[in-house]
Amino acid sequence: MKLSFVIPVFNEQDSLKILHSEILENIKKYKYEIIFIDDGSNDDSFQIMTELAKKDENVKIIKFRKNFGKSAALQTGFDVANGEIVFTMDADLQDNPKEIPNFITKIEAGFDLVTGWKVKRRDPINKTWPSKIFNSVTSKTFGLKLHDYNCGFKAYQKSVINEIDVYGEMHRYIPALAIAKGFTVAEIPIEHRKREFGKSKYGIERYLRGFLDLLTVKLVTGYIRSPLYLFGRIGATFGLIGLIITIYLSVMKFWFSAPLSNRPLLYLGTLLIIIGLQFFSIGLLGELIVNQGRNHTKKKNISIEKRINL
Repeated sequence: MKLSFVIPVFNEQDSLKILHSEILENIKKYKYEIIFIDDGSNDDSFQIMTELAKKDENVKIIKFRKNFGKSAALQTGFDVANGEIVFTMDADLQDNPKEIPNFITKIEAGFDLVTGWKVKRRDPINKTWPSKIFNSVTSKTFGLKLHDYNCGFKAYQKSVINEIDVYGEMHRYIPALAIAKGFTVAEIPIEHRKREFGKSKYGIERYLRGFLDLLTVKLVTGYIRSPLYLFGRIGATFGLIGLIITIYLSVMKFWFSAPLSNRPLLYLGTLLIIIGLQFFSIGLLGELIVNQGRNHTKKKNISIEKRINL
């Protein structure tokens, strides 16, 4: 069995040799490939990866011309990975490669995707508390209870990465995307180590991007086959409220001769009916697009500068 490791790298020059050594120490009986995705690093990360690739032909490198983000790096790695089991992990050494056999055991037990759970997280409180809120909201949104959606240490059956597309900040929602496709997901506790080198690349803005992508994933996983279910419900709600308002005003006009020209409620009722019809129209257009059955190939919004051993 062959293992593939897809590892996004952004300014992690001090950890790469250690990470490579630790991975090899824990996969001695397996064939392997380690795919480093240089996501626009401006330190010596690429040079160090190149040195590793010269010594180890199983180390493969893809270098982006600029920083395109973790999702783009992962998807690019998924596209070239050819192992039966594909691992993703961060390059900062906080993910401990000694956990690799535990992931393999869980995959061999029949699960399609196994994600890590950093039980004792070695991060400052300004990262841990927002993460807890994020995990709670995401679990309720998708009906898949996980303690740590944001953990980058995961193992996949090859079939999973063949059927999911990751972009934006969607790498956080890969388990939800997998469940929507009918794959099985498991979570295992893992050791999370304190960062020894460099600094975190993520700021508070990632939570806003993550929330917007949460809405996108919910739409994609819940309503992609029938957009009218989503937009029709919204349209029906607005339309019904508007209809009730206009019926009430009609009764007031014809039975009680109440003037309507000075009633803002009339404008509100009319507006709600129009909005409701618009949502119905969006839903119907969505149905037409979905039922065309066209397979559009997504244009990759990335630029690759170099490939090594690929």
